[in-house]
Amino acid sequence: MTHPPVAPVMVHKWRTQLAAAEHDLLAVEEPLEIRLICTEGEQQREQKLVVSMRTPGHDEELALGFLLTEGIIQSVEEVVGMRHCQQVESPEARGNVLKVYLRAGISPDWQALSRNFFMYSSCGVCGKQSIESVMQKACAPLSAGRPQVPLELIQELPEKLLRSQRIFSHTGGLHAAALFSAGGELLLLREDIGRHNALDKLIGAGCARAGLAMHSCLLFLSGRLGFELVQKARMAGIALVAAVGAPTSLAVRLARESGMTLIGFVRPGRCNVYTGIERLIQTPS
Repeated sequence: MTHPPVAPVMVHKWRTQLAAAEHDLLAVEEPLEIRLICTEGEQQREQKLVVSMRTPGHDEELALGFLLTEGIIQSVEEVVGMRHCQQVESPEARGNVLKVYLRAGISPDWQALSRNFFMYSSCGVCGKQSIESVMQKACAPLSAGRPQVPLELIQELPEKLLRSQRIFSHTGGLHAAALFSAGGELLLLREDIGRHNALDKLIGAGCARAGLAMHSCLLFLSGRLGFELVQKARMAGIALVAAVGAPTSLAVRLARESGMTLIGFVRPGRCNVYTGIERLIQTPS
């Protein structure tokens, strides 16, 4: 049993004066522990992989997206099953431990997994090594010059995203990641308290959906554009990434070296294009 994504709370709201207590909703925050199960010869090995604070719901998509974007697996076919563990140490952990079963013969680099994943830093050598790590793990190059998207369409995305954020509309406390078609149709949306989790859920859902080609979609994010988000988009083969917030210097470097279009500060009527302007269609004024 998983936990609900929102929780009721009583709150006193101050507007012109302090009002009586009333009901409100908050986004739920719970830890999710992901465990990998693989078969090595005649032995089955179980390894704790990561614990992430997340909004409950779409846990399988979160795990799948995380495994793909961190390069632990190469395709969804390497996962043969997932289930929440019922035998846990405490009642609070029930619904918060997810076991991921890998196909026989698939064995991760346990030594590498015992270390931290990427060190996200904008300093000299660290940044260079982080970008090289992404480029080595990413399988296919991004589609040159595709998709082609009107610039005006990009500027309409914040309003489209906000209208579709079901849980955010109740709580105001969640990040969102969404896939849109080149024509502006909303294809998938996921919300979470963590911006990385929201994107992992989205990528996991996109990879599991038959017929959805993420390389032809554009990714829109509700927050800032950190290096780790651009890294996840690159691992998923997404060539056009836009966001409400600002990018970091290392995010722009990774986007440029990957051939990705990166757009920040998206608002109605304006945005900043940092890399890959060739994918944007500009209507003559």
